[in-house]
Amino acid sequence: MSGLAGQDWQRDLDLISQAARKAGEVALAYFRQSPEVWWKNEGRSPVSAADLAANEMLAELLRSARPSYGWLSEETDDDLARLACETLFVVDPIDGTRGFLQGLENWCVSVAVVRGGRPVAGVLFAPALGELYTAVAGGAALKNGEPIHVSGPAGEDTHRLAVSEEMLAGCEPDFRERVTRVKHVPSLAYRLAMVADGRLEGTLVKRNSHDWDLAAADLILERAGGTLSDLEGKPLTYNRAEVVHGELCGAAPVHHKALLRQLAHRRDS
Repeated sequence: MSGLAGQDWQRDLDLISQAARKAGEVALAYFRQSPEVWWKNEGRSPVSAADLAANEMLAELLRSARPSYGWLSEETDDDLARLACETLFVVDPIDGTRGFLQGLENWCVSVAVVRGGRPVAGVLFAPALGELYTAVAGGAALKNGEPIHVSGPAGEDTHRLAVSEEMLAGCEPDFRERVTRVKHVPSLAYRLAMVADGRLEGTLVKRNSHDWDLAAADLILERAGGTLSDLEGKPLTYNRAEVVHGELCGAAPVHHKALLRQLAHRRDS
């Protein structure tokens, strides 16, 4: 990340922060208003009029401002020409659409700038909560302008986790006894933000998350002192031909290795 931090990405962060706010305002106008809904991925994933309107706003603002950047969004047909772009926007206009449609407030607009496979600027805007998370390569992670940090070693023997019952059931009994599961948060990006600001020690992520779910939150968690990795402990690479990821672990450092051990136990048992 040091080479990436050598370039000033603050202007891009300012740009995507403004765009995320405007897209959030667009989405908020549909919130709890029963927007029209369609189903994609063979009926497994909802997309609403709010998603499409927010996506249109983001595309208009960002692509006109940085025409040389590539584009990857959940709500735009993928153009593999992005693979030739060293820098691109990675966007989810509403991360947590299911929760949004249920009237839950913890959904967010997720926007990242990715350079050379890693995020260098990232924004999560949760308009229903009035929360703006930002981070830039080499800088601090901020929530509404104030620095945030992952939880420290004081809670090392207990774990407040966002994890499914299925994933937890495969972990060791002693570990399960020390886990407090939080109520399900439909937005993966927002769950990672909760790790970044210390409300959670970690989250175990099922397979089939996508670049747009992760890129902005990955950088925010990193700059808050945490780690998002695959099961081998390796950081994620973005803007590949395949944008789907396997099981992942996002956590504060003191908990990360312990969580990886539990994931390994699940595979071996």
